[in-house]
Amino acid sequence: MITYEEALTLLIQNALREDIGDGDHTTLSCISPDAKGKAILKIKEEGILAGMEVAEKIFRYMQPDIVFTAFKKDGDEMSIGETAFEVEARVHTILQCERLVLNCMQRMSGIASLTRKYTDLLKGYHTQLLDTRKTTPNFRLLEKEAVRTGGGFNHRMGLYDMIMLKDNHIDYCGGIEKALEKAWAYVQEKRPGLKIEIETRNLDDVKRVVAFGRANRIMLDNFTPEQITEALEVINGQFETEASGGINLANIVDYARTGVDFVSAGAVIHHAVSADLSLKAVLI
Repeated sequence: MITYEEALTLLIQNALREDIGDGDHTTLSCISPDAKGKAILKIKEEGILAGMEVAEKIFRYMQPDIVFTAFKKDGDEMSIGETAFEVEARVHTILQCERLVLNCMQRMSGIASLTRKYTDLLKGYHTQLLDTRKTTPNFRLLEKEAVRTGGGFNHRMGLYDMIMLKDNHIDYCGGIEKALEKAWAYVQEKRPGLKIEIETRNLDDVKRVVAFGRANRIMLDNFTPEQITEALEVINGQFETEASGGINLANIVDYARTGVDFVSAGAVIHHAVSADLSLKAVLI
């Protein structure tokens, strides 16, 4: 398993290769390779800032000896007209990294800002907000980082760090009890400590899971808040609980009032709108 830093370096490497290709011919055609310059990141809308550390790593990947001056940090509230950072480097470095820096920071700040709206509504409740795997291919690392920046928690990074028995797994396997028994045996033999979560579609499913055991968390999928309350009475604190399906800003508090441990919402990522930021040259 690679570390976050290794995964981020790989993401940056691949993204720059995709963008630059065989050369940034615009910059090569009109800017001397020795030219040095400064640029600032201007904030053009309110929200939660994310991607500052990523931006610095992008510039340093291209040129390790840049001078990067941060005026704000990840998770800060941002306002129109503020400057997030200043970078001093070769002009080629600034121009070749510009779009990747903006793409990352705009996307991450949009996700962090939307996540913060959700987590603000959960203040005072036991319930915590989880993201999902409904992410952009090859950009999950930073989308989930942005969720954390906004105050949410990551559910699982991929298929490798939790067993999640969803409806299709259960149906293919032949039922709740068979799926749980096989998953539990697999964990004991091959991946001790790996958590098992199982999706339930109705109260009868919940009762079957509670009776059989072998799970760490029960997902209550597309349950209404009233149905969640009934399910929690059956579960009686024996398993972690997660509400999922159709949860949004308009109803998240209704779910939190039930006392469910977690609510998961893919919308914090796939409904987020990129923030308005720009990188501007500073003439020196």
